[in-house]
Amino acid sequence: MKKFELIAPCHFGLEAVLKKEIIELGYDVSVVEDGRVTFLGDEEAVCRANIFLRTAERILIKVGSFHAETFEELFVGTKSLPWEEYIPKDGKFWVAKAASVKSKLFSPSDIQSIMKKAMVERMKQSYDLSWFAEDGESFPVRVFLMKDEVTVGLDTTGESLHKRGYRKLTAKAPIAENLAAALIMLTPWRGDRILVDPFCGSGTFPIEAAMMAASMAPGMNRSFTAESWGHIIGKKNWYDTVDEAQEMVCLDVDTDIQGYDIDEKMVEIARANAKLAGVEKLIHFQRRAAEQLSHPKKYGFIITNPPYGERIEEKKNLPALYSMLGERYRALDSWSMYLITAYDQAERDIGRKADKNRKIYNGMMKTYFYQYMGPKPPRKSNETCRKG
Repeated sequence: MKKFELIAPCHFGLEAVLKKEIIELGYDVSVVEDGRVTFLGDEEAVCRANIFLRTAERILIKVGSFHAETFEELFVGTKSLPWEEYIPKDGKFWVAKAASVKSKLFSPSDIQSIMKKAMVERMKQSYDLSWFAEDGESFPVRVFLMKDEVTVGLDTTGESLHKRGYRKLTAKAPIAENLAAALIMLTPWRGDRILVDPFCGSGTFPIEAAMMAASMAPGMNRSFTAESWGHIIGKKNWYDTVDEAQEMVCLDVDTDIQGYDIDEKMVEIARANAKLAGVEKLIHFQRRAAEQLSHPKKYGFIITNPPYGERIEEKKNLPALYSMLGERYRALDSWSMYLITAYDQAERDIGRKADKNRKIYNGMMKTYFYQYMGPKPPRKSNETCRKG
């Protein structure tokens, strides 16, 4: 089998979570950088990473890297890469995205244009052609420039991995599925523990938690760009990985996962999304105000993305809302609370400093992941899945 260096981009601040996932999937991590993790794998690894990783944004096959401070160096470096090993003569190829940090070359459109020209020149020589129809399969390329070091990758994923395929309808400011999964994985929550999201919106936190509880791979019900790259990754690898994912699913698990929202329309949307994800029977959604948050049992988890006042008129309501959340949390017996918000006065209004506070970039927005840790529950015996 072919061996690749694979690059998995992720949200800034969540590299350690993704690294742990990749290692648990059985692959060796070679480099961890801001916003991405590089690891080693074969054809099967490309399929398994796309289908099983919950926190990555996409999987790139690294084509090469080089130093470039001028557009001439960028052209020469790009042309020196073995494009013909990846892209067939009828392939459709383009630089889908260029990102530059602390580099002399910083114009994405110029970087994309020059790299495309260099790729064409290389392919002309390799295939002895003067013109490319580009009417075959798609081969999108992504490039990162960091301190004048250029890293070039072929995008095997296509539409970002956060698009699991279940979220057809969304809330006003939905949290990305891979970010929600990563935040849950930063907590000690497990599938046999209580989880409540009192601001559930379109249901992302409860659905991602239910998929984890059911051992459901996030990418098992979607397609990927590289599925059509038969000369790089054999079709059998995709079929075998989907079979592996399907065999792992166990919906016969006991869960206590709840999502509330004050908006009945959002509750209906959350239920529809959970049904599309195949986990509707593992989650209880209901129209309920956050002020009514309560639970009779101990050792539960609040994991949520509360409002943080995107509009000026909403900001004045935030102190009262976060104060109420703090009161409801204190009324619960031995619970933990984890919330992501861009509101920087959350701790003050909740009435207690968080045990941990992690800075995470949600796109370009700086957010805080406040972690209030309750006591550990008594150990339970491990239950196995009751299949059949």
